[in-house]
Amino acid sequence: MDVVSHSTAQIQPAWRAAHWNRVIAETYFPLQLTFREPAVFVGQVSRRQLGQVSLSRLATEPLQYERRPNHICGAQEEEYLITIPRRSAVQFYQIGRDVRCNPGGFILERGDEPYRFSYSAANELDVLKVPKRALAEKIRDPDRFCAQVVETGEGVAALFAGLMAQLQDLRLADAQAATVLGRQVVEILALALDSGLDQDEGSRSAVRAAHLRRAEHVVRRNLSNPALDPQMVADACNISKRYLHELFARTDRTVSQFIRDERLVAARDAIASSRALTIAEIAYEYGFSDQAHFSRLFKAAFGTTPTDWRRQCLRGASRDGGG
Repeated sequence: MDVVSHSTAQIQPAWRAAHWNRVIAETYFPLQLTFREPAVFVGQVSRRQLGQVSLSRLATEPLQYERRPNHICGAQEEEYLITIPRRSAVQFYQIGRDVRCNPGGFILERGDEPYRFSYSAANELDVLKVPKRALAEKIRDPDRFCAQVVETGEGVAALFAGLMAQLQDLRLADAQAATVLGRQVVEILALALDSGLDQDEGSRSAVRAAHLRRAEHVVRRNLSNPALDPQMVADACNISKRYLHELFARTDRTVSQFIRDERLVAARDAIASSRALTIAEIAYEYGFSDQAHFSRLFKAAFGTTPTDWRRQCLRGASRDGGG
């Protein structure tokens, strides 16, 4: 897939600040930039699209970025930036939290809330831009992870940080491969957040939060199992079905709704990535025996029919398949 790159190298000093403001808005979203020395500022960025997410590498002199209320009011879709500093520490403030993230960690920034992000020494950043809906499909209430540092020294977080670095330089032959990798990096990010920040907000106890996460994992591991239902989930978690329903009562979905929605997401991804199976076969694989009912649920969830979704994916792969 094509990599889009920008640099200040050929930009006249008097125009560099305005030029870089446009580059940042195009790569991420509108931000207010504060330069230490605008006329001698040096920066470069490269960006590639991986399906619904984008991955970039940003290298600049010291800089401050602000997401202000006037930037947010016209936003079409809520998005997150996940930032890994590689050379020097970054300071980040959002929703009342002020954190310092050193190399060896990463932070999640909400694009739908004002924030301030800065570094006082030259830096290199790996940045993943993810639609909120894509991450919310993989992990409950991702907003709770905002403005917290996830250390990447070990475990899934280390895998995520390493994958981010490798994907920057990986050559991809076609759009379908890029889309699959994009979905996988979001899944690994969700696992890294879940394992790296073992805490829950509000009145939920640590035990209840752990049980809820375990139940969600059981569902996601068994989406193609025809026996998947609330009783099976409760048994797998060694809790009562009544307690399971109590856990989900604190979320915005029932257990059955969660199972249905996760199956729809899995079917959508399979339709996009597998050309060998028919839509009916994929629907059946994920527990939908009535294709007409599946199509109605699919359109209600994603705004398009399964057939039209496959056509869109095939057109995208044909258009972008040249790399």
